[in-house]
Amino acid sequence: MRDLFALSIRRVDGQLSIIDQTLLPHEEQWVDINSPEDMVAAIKQLMVRGAPLIGVAAALALGDFANKGASNEQFLNAAEELRRSRPTAVNLMWAIDRLLSVKPYSADSILSLAESIFDEDVQLCEKIALAGATLLEDGDSILTHCNTGGLATAGVGTALGIIQQAHRQGKSIHVYVDETRPLLQGGRLTTWELEKLAIPYTLICDNMAASLMKEGKISKAIVGSDRVAANGDFANKIGTYSVAVACQYHGVPFYVAAPYTTVDLQCPSGREIPIEIRRPEEVRGVKGQFGEVIWAPEKSNVYNPAFDVTPSELVSGWIFEQGVLSKDDIRSGRLAQLKGE
Repeated sequence: MRDLFALSIRRVDGQLSIIDQTLLPHEEQWVDINSPEDMVAAIKQLMVRGAPLIGVAAALALGDFANKGASNEQFLNAAEELRRSRPTAVNLMWAIDRLLSVKPYSADSILSLAESIFDEDVQLCEKIALAGATLLEDGDSILTHCNTGGLATAGVGTALGIIQQAHRQGKSIHVYVDETRPLLQGGRLTTWELEKLAIPYTLICDNMAASLMKEGKISKAIVGSDRVAANGDFANKIGTYSVAVACQYHGVPFYVAAPYTTVDLQCPSGREIPIEIRRPEEVRGVKGQFGEVIWAPEKSNVYNPAFDVTPSELVSGWIFEQGVLSKDDIRSGRLAQLKGE
């Protein structure tokens, strides 16, 4: 067992820990994960979030569990509980299925594979960043939605990793950060990362994006993904579809960045992607390190999907570790090639 280090997850001297993302940006608190049950709770409570990171975190929790002497039956039960913790992010299922493919059951093999899943995500993020940075030009103003950086992956991130790479290359860029209601991943997390990276940004409410496009202040939009269907439709944090529609109307290029682990060829289109519905309390008010504020009547009916689906016709390009795919690439089956199928 070796030490592992990332912005939001680490294992030091055998102890797996995660940074509690619900407390950011004002408190950086690391929480020990001692069992798969701890990781299930962390994922459900959004202490751990981001499709790639959820898969990595689940894999490491299962690897540690096996290493501590879990029986095959205990391991299978824990894997099933983790699989149910978030239904939309397919990286979670992908990582668990990889561990379950180890036959016969071997703690050493499972632990080694979990560590390789961590390493692979780091490498995938670097390749995505390099591929996507070719699309960004000096002077660009880029719109983001939700959080897609080191807090969402084991590496530098997907969409935010691309922005970081362009910044490293010396390109003068400015980031417009959607706050991302109702859980404010943009306002709390993306801004925290951008400040650490010293990348200029402006925080905006989600409903301001289209107005900025109309004024010509947005050059490009880059978002992440929790699941990409076989036809290029993709699910991402709720509000992404609105960004895509606004980009289409205003002629702003709209890109999605993701690793191959996010592609689900079993979903022919976005219609088959399961969408998580979360608690109504998240919309009736807001809760965080600052406390809780309720602004709606206690019994208000609430619709609170965590994700929406953007159809492929609204996408200018899909940024993967192997490069930027066009609509023609998607139609010709390049996604299956990404998955090695």
